[in-house]
Amino acid sequence: MAAATTLNTNNLGSITRYEDVKAAAAKTPISDAMGKTEFLTLFTAQLKNQNPLDPVKNEAFVAQLAQFSQLEATTNMSSSLSSLVSSLQGDRMMAGAGLVGRSVAAPNIPVKVTNGQPVTSVVELPDGADSMQVQYFDSLGRSVRTVTTAAQQPGQTTIAWDALDDAGQAVADGTYKVVATATRAGQKTNPSVSTYGFVQAARSDPSTKEIYLDFDGGASAPLSSVVRVGG
Repeated sequence: MAAATTLNTNNLGSITRYEDVKAAAAKTPISDAMGKTEFLTLFTAQLKNQNPLDPVKNEAFVAQLAQFSQLEATTNMSSSLSSLVSSLQGDRMMAGAGLVGRSVAAPNIPVKVTNGQPVTSVVELPDGADSMQVQYFDSLGRSVRTVTTAAQQPGQTTIAWDALDDAGQAVADGTYKVVATATRAGQKTNPSVSTYGFVQAARSDPSTKEIYLDFDGGASAPLSSVVRVGG
């Protein structure tokens, strides 16, 4: 008579059922990205529920530990970068605050005429120009002065306006828009024009984290767009 086969059930109680693992996984919040905690949970579950007759190979075990070390290093780096960004944000705010009360040139800031004093603008000409025309418009969009210059070298060109109109009369105090038209090799372009204004305040945009400067007269410009300080 064949000998009866004896099944050793001493260690069966330590084997987690598939249904239990599935239930535990269902209770775990689903995330779009695997973090350190999720990795450890998955790694521990894998070790606890591996096949006793075919355990995880040493090579695979070491590889997974290496992956965990890399994940932890990446997590720590991300935390360090977040701290650095916060620190730089504070530094940029302090830089903006240091410009309060100073004359700063930034693009798309209207010039402000006060008591008939001359005003200065900076025109960006990366390729230079054979000729250039600068127009000044009042708050109603009417052209009050047109200035034509000769050829300009590549770089920044400073244009001063004496606050007079085309008839030679002093214009009224207020804000004026500046538009430049550069001609090069027969082609016309509208280069960027930066005008000077006095900074009244510096603020941070919560959505973009950009630092903005508020100028006298109501205009605003990003701190990163400032081309000159003083002048």
